[in-house]
Amino acid sequence: MTWVPGAQGSPYGVHNLPYGVFRQGDRPARIGVRIGDLLLDLDAAEAAGLVLAGGALRAPTLNPFLALGRPQWSAVRSRITHLLTDAGHRAAVEPLLLPLAEVELVMPFEVGDYVDFYSSEHHATNVGRIFRPDDEPLLPNWRHLPIGYHGRAGTVVVSDTPVIRPSGQRATPDGPVFGPSTRLDIEAEVGFVVGVPSAPGAPVPVDRFADHVFGIVLVNDWSARDLQAWEYRPLGPFLAKSFATSVSPWVVPLDALADAWVPAPEQNPPVLPYLRDVPHLGLDLRLEVDWNGTVVSRPPFAGMYWTAAQQLAHLTVNGASVRTGDLYASGTISGPDRSETGSFLELTWGGAEPVGLDAGVKRTFLEDGDTVTISATAPGPDGITVGLGEVRGTIVPAGAPPR
Repeated sequence: MTWVPGAQGSPYGVHNLPYGVFRQGDRPARIGVRIGDLLLDLDAAEAAGLVLAGGALRAPTLNPFLALGRPQWSAVRSRITHLLTDAGHRAAVEPLLLPLAEVELVMPFEVGDYVDFYSSEHHATNVGRIFRPDDEPLLPNWRHLPIGYHGRAGTVVVSDTPVIRPSGQRATPDGPVFGPSTRLDIEAEVGFVVGVPSAPGAPVPVDRFADHVFGIVLVNDWSARDLQAWEYRPLGPFLAKSFATSVSPWVVPLDALADAWVPAPEQNPPVLPYLRDVPHLGLDLRLEVDWNGTVVSRPPFAGMYWTAAQQLAHLTVNGASVRTGDLYASGTISGPDRSETGSFLELTWGGAEPVGLDAGVKRTFLEDGDTVTISATAPGPDGITVGLGEVRGTIVPAGAPPR
């Protein structure tokens, strides 16, 4: 039981302890950990000798701490838990607790490489039916390997960063035209943050997932569907995705999700040996998509066909290495029902069926000024909820066209 006021029973109690990076006033960015609606200043805690991490917690980004590895991650987590539950430490620790309302949360880690997968069978089937109505919705390789693409790490931004409407080419009956996207969409996803790097030429086996991955963030992979439809054959996403990817400011450690692992969907046909994860487990994460104040969807992560361990194994099986700060995302999370879809492309079935928001407003795709918030929770110990935070973005108009 924690002595921190208001934290007992919170989704952000001592069973969670997500990490973030914050600014306060004119001071440089520093690392903190959330407890209830407060933030423990870990820079100050390590400076005072309350937590020891070789100075990694005194950095302006999580990367040095992420690189330390699981034994150190667990030791620091254990020490923070002790500080926040043993009343004997209250006098020393309480002055280092800051109200979240008084700080600015910033990007928690420096992104190395960014890879996005395509691992929901329901989403892939829906998109196939919308984009290729005369073909089989799933391509022949889909159930044999986790499909993915390399994204643009430089445009991964923290929640609440405005999203500028992208411009590009789109097809018309009279040929391609250039201009702002008219079918701007979201993709509700979960991202996995790599801590310990791997060596070039050394694949990461499925059973070494937890040795390399520190924790998770929520992801909104903003997507311009009209640009995507014109450009994606034969090489896949490019300008339709590269303009912005938003992530939540809290990195929730895998240690906080110990009670969220559940059996993953059966894979048929059987996968190749390097992809066989035994036990075959996914995470019971429950997402919620809010569009201008109206909850329009609740995507279930537990139904993802490909697991995070399989994604990491496939990402590295050719000898590609991962680095500290690498981010790989799950791909859009969709369930079997329309109310469980993780994109507006599916929710409105390609724009043919508008969705109703508050005050009688109807939407198909995003308009300037729209705000989308994706939040999520997971089951924790003894029936307690683990809060995963939220990722939010507001669409602002496109900039001037290039000369």
